[in-house]
Amino acid sequence: MPLPVEFAELEHFRSWVLPTETERYAKRLASSMEEMQAFYDAAFPRHTEILDYLDQFPLRELPEPQRDLTYLMMSLINVTFPVEVWQQPRVPDSGAAALPRVAEPRI
Repeated sequence: MPLPVEFAELEHFRSWVLPTETERYAKRLASSMEEMQAFYDAAFPRHTEILDYLDQFPLRELPEPQRDLTYLMMSLINVTFPVEVWQQPRVPDSGAAALPRVAEPRI
C-alpha cells in the first residue's frame, strides 16, 4: 500500500520503510552517503509536517500507509547523524558495531 497521498513524493524512498531498528541500522550501513543524503534532503524538510500529520492517529491503530510513514521517519532519524555530522554511514572510530536485540517494540 502506498504512503499517504500527502507525502507521495517520498514513495521513492520506500526501501527505508523498515519495521525494526535492526533493519534500519543494517540499511544505513549498506547505503552510500549519496543514498542517505538524497533520502535526508527529501524527507527532512517535511519532518515537522509529517509528525504533525501522524499525531492525528492513535499509535496502536495506525492504518498501513501511516504506519509505513512512521517507519520512514524512524529511518530518517537513523541517517541524521551520518549526514549531518559524520559524513559516513558508520560511527567514526567505533570498530565493529552491532545492535543485537532480544525483542523490539512494534507499532
